[in-house]
Amino acid sequence: MKVAIAGGHGKIALRLTKLLSERGDEVISLIRNPDHAEDVREAGGEPVVCDLEEAEVGDVAKAIDAADAVVFAAGAGPGSGTARKETMDYGGAAKLIEAAKKRGIERYVMVSSMGADPDAEGDDSFSVYRRAKGRADQALQESGLAYTIVRPTRLTDEPGTGKVTIGEGLESSEIPRDDVAAVIAAVLANPATAEWTFELTSGDTPIEEAVTR
Repeated sequence: MKVAIAGGHGKIALRLTKLLSERGDEVISLIRNPDHAEDVREAGGEPVVCDLEEAEVGDVAKAIDAADAVVFAAGAGPGSGTARKETMDYGGAAKLIEAAKKRGIERYVMVSSMGADPDAEGDDSFSVYRRAKGRADQALQESGLAYTIVRPTRLTDEPGTGKVTIGEGLESSEIPRDDVAAVIAAVLANPATAEWTFELTSGDTPIEEAVTR
């Protein structure tokens, strides 16, 4: 399988790239900063410079050409202003949807967030973030693509445990980025996870078993 990852230099994306390349998949990593190319190569991916905020849909489609699936793992980041959460967390995800459709790529995995809500009220940074992520999820659900939306709780850089809880209405907790990446890798390998939106926290169930359920 060839997988294109938007936000290819992100912490989850680099972990995912390593997992996918180690099992024999090819990875195209979309990055904004050319200086990040070597990090992507070290993880096993092929870097392609493509700024989702600035690029036209056709340029994004060209960047993901020949991919079998796309993963949106990009984001404005915790230090960004509210305007960029709109243009990146929503706008970037929506642009990748259009690019995937343009290229005939059916499979799309979204790294969202627990609490994502297109109708979230408020103008503070977190409310704008929740609303942008919720709008992106909604756009994907309505796109006609074979989507999976993963909504992890608070992320940490602790070593992964290989065990998670997957479901809806979960209590906010935390989860290592290692485990989020492993869940995404498992989702990509399992076509039965299409048209599925779920929350994700650390737990007691091995990842493969949790995804299969």
